[in-house]
Amino acid sequence: MVALVRRGKSQRYVARRFGVTLRTVQRWVERASDWPLRSVDWKSRSHAPRGIANRTPVGLEREICTLRRQLAASSALGFIGAQAIHEALLGQSPFTVLPSVRTIGRILRRNGLLDYHHRIRRSAPPPGWYLPAAAQQLAEIDCFDVIEDLRMEGFGLFQVFTVRALWGPAVSAWPAQVASTSFVLDALQAHWRRHGLPAFAQFDNDVRFQGGHNHPDVIGRVMRLCLAMGVTPVFTPPLETGFQAVIENFNGLWQQKVWARCHHENLAALNAFSERFTRAYAQRLAHRHDHLPPRRRFPDNLELDWQSRPTGSIIYLRRTSDAGMVKVLGHVLRVDPLWPHRLVRCEVDLDQEQIRCYRLRRREPLEQPLIATLPYTLPRRRFDTRPRHKHPLTPIP
Repeated sequence: MVALVRRGKSQRYVARRFGVTLRTVQRWVERASDWPLRSVDWKSRSHAPRGIANRTPVGLEREICTLRRQLAASSALGFIGAQAIHEALLGQSPFTVLPSVRTIGRILRRNGLLDYHHRIRRSAPPPGWYLPAAAQQLAEIDCFDVIEDLRMEGFGLFQVFTVRALWGPAVSAWPAQVASTSFVLDALQAHWRRHGLPAFAQFDNDVRFQGGHNHPDVIGRVMRLCLAMGVTPVFTPPLETGFQAVIENFNGLWQQKVWARCHHENLAALNAFSERFTRAYAQRLAHRHDHLPPRRRFPDNLELDWQSRPTGSIIYLRRTSDAGMVKVLGHVLRVDPLWPHRLVRCEVDLDQEQIRCYRLRRREPLEQPLIATLPYTLPRRRFDTRPRHKHPLTPIP
């Protein structure tokens, strides 16, 4: 464009020929001036102002850096942060306008004087990573929980027993005045009759699921129901986040879309509205996964004997103490003193009469080596005919 203008063409003609505005041609002609075209810098320039009005003076920035080194060497407190530097500047700096604490922090960062490290956020492990078969979508996990202390007008407090499958679309919610153990047993059977039996059933450490915690070697009725139908109960670590994320997310969704969505006259109306929601939500989830883990058929003639000796396996996810010990079924197990404050998976094999402990690490979810195998025999009750183990574990006093 500039070459044509120098050859005598008008700027309007050049603008029409190249399809640009007249101001564009004038700007390039002004930049070229009388310089040779090869010597002109044709790169696009920044639109930022050449001078920033509120920029901290260079001298003040140098004073801040020097003051930080002085505080680190001679200060009685040893505080060298932005707040300490700002307080020191108030009494000795010749500058009338001082930067804020946040600006001092940016100055320190710009000059490379901060010694902190950014937090490394690693990728999350796959869902169900603590159970290899479930993580590979070879086995299904049904996660159960109880929503407590919900209040209905004219009714009072009530509870909701909920379930959400890890991979499949099986979801359910049962509002009740009290979600007792008997209520949980009936809801479990109704849910599994409808959707089939999974490989694992995951619970928290509530006494409704585990049984009483005041005696060792207690296997509650919910655990016995799972073992009788070939479902392995899994108990998450106490006060740990992430393991119950699936069911906790569903609990929040249920409270938002069912309980707080509209006014419910009574518990029956709430139950009907909840059933409508869970059916629609299950249909929505059915299209998310092409491959679903298999489920077994619920037995037709189920006869439960609460006094019979349970068989199968129970899984406890626990975190070791500072001495590498965990508490399982009311007993202290010495797992590994070199694995303190770490996660382990303890598989109580009632048939083989042993407890197998595996290491768990979120950073390496595929590496779960066996670190300890401990003998364990469920104590003989009045109805048992099997001999007692010679070396029973000592319960916690």
